[in-house]
Amino acid sequence: MKDWINDAPIVIAEGRDCFIKDTYGIWYLDGVSSLWVNIHGHGKKEINDALIKQLTHISHSTLLGLANVPSTELAGKLVSLISERLKTDKLNKVFYSDNGSTAVEAALKMAFQYTQHTKKCADDALFVTLENGYHGDTIGAVSAGGIDLFHKTYSPLLFKTVKAPSPYCFNCSHGVVSSQTDTPSKYRCNAEGEFPCLRELRHILESQGKVAAVLVEPLIQAASGMITSPVGYLKGVRDLCTEFDTLLIADEVATGFGRTGNMFACELESVVPDILCLSKGITGGYLPLAVTIATENIYNAFLGEFAEKKTFFHGHSYTGNQLGCAAALASLEIFEKEHVLDNLKPKIKILRDWLNSIFNHPNVGDVRVCGMMAGVELIKNKASMEPFGFEEKAGWQVAYEARKRSVFIRPLGNVLVIMPPLSISEENLSAMLIRIEKSICGLFHC
Repeated sequence: MKDWINDAPIVIAEGRDCFIKDTYGIWYLDGVSSLWVNIHGHGKKEINDALIKQLTHISHSTLLGLANVPSTELAGKLVSLISERLKTDKLNKVFYSDNGSTAVEAALKMAFQYTQHTKKCADDALFVTLENGYHGDTIGAVSAGGIDLFHKTYSPLLFKTVKAPSPYCFNCSHGVVSSQTDTPSKYRCNAEGEFPCLRELRHILESQGKVAAVLVEPLIQAASGMITSPVGYLKGVRDLCTEFDTLLIADEVATGFGRTGNMFACELESVVPDILCLSKGITGGYLPLAVTIATENIYNAFLGEFAEKKTFFHGHSYTGNQLGCAAALASLEIFEKEHVLDNLKPKIKILRDWLNSIFNHPNVGDVRVCGMMAGVELIKNKASMEPFGFEEKAGWQVAYEARKRSVFIRPLGNVLVIMPPLSISEENLSAMLIRIEKSICGLFHC
């Protein structure tokens, strides 16, 4: 906070395509999609028009005891999209909230109450979550998190969860593009057969006996530093949840809507969760909106007579907001009309090729990528893999250098996060990566 006060803040006044402009008239490439939310660029005409059209009807009315047209249409569109992409008709009940954290909060409460209605667990049912996990900043989501920097301060406020090992692997991951045989063990998965992290999850599920749900971020733990999972890990988690009759909650707040190169990360391993959380890119980066999508089986457990009080007593004032839903419908239409997912393939190649190249830098210890989500981990000494100290702010120093070259990125500690809007042109993507590389070289010398 002291650094923030001492620095001259960048105040954004305008946005266009993959660029944002400050009050001094300087344009920056938006290298983090305005915190991982922007999909189609700033000022997208189709979304602008959809919002203007909706404003001529109504901007908001409650969903408590009512329905509205855009939220109904969006729910149907999402269910249809999930059916098409995940090859299932089971995920068909949509619950609205307003951000990723609240989507997860709803999922946790939903799963907990479901176990009570079905008598699967007692009142002390636990959640199994992952080390290095991040699911938001509200108390339930923090309870499920596993990053000490973000969460340890609040530990007295949190409910108990059981932490399973993070699938922190290197050579066998979906997206990692380098495969040095001499990298330290923390970057390697030496699994033979079932992964060690899955064996430990099995042990937890066997020993606990009262698990409400397992909560994971599919394929990549974004906020922990773009940590990619090994191929087959997510499918293994799904199989274990099925075996032990435990719900699987997939937090696709960061990974949903094309970020991994697919509409949903779960597609890559043909996994169908019991509850799916979506937010961030759902409106194309325009307005706060989130959904928690559950199976009909879970929904049915809440059906009862009025006196039974089985209702899911949870809601938000702006649930199903018409403007947010109108933006989301327009965004999904753009995905179809502009073939967004198909157009990502050459961009993903550009990003991966650049990561292969930058990995050779003496102060780059690891590169990780899943689709259009990438991380470059900075280290002090490549031979010994000595990390930079937190107080050295290596990631921030590179980010400040990048700003001088008109690129805005926001690191996670010493990991540079690269996640531009999916709409970024190949030319602008290449230019952004060159500027980031020059920023690294400007500090550490190439």
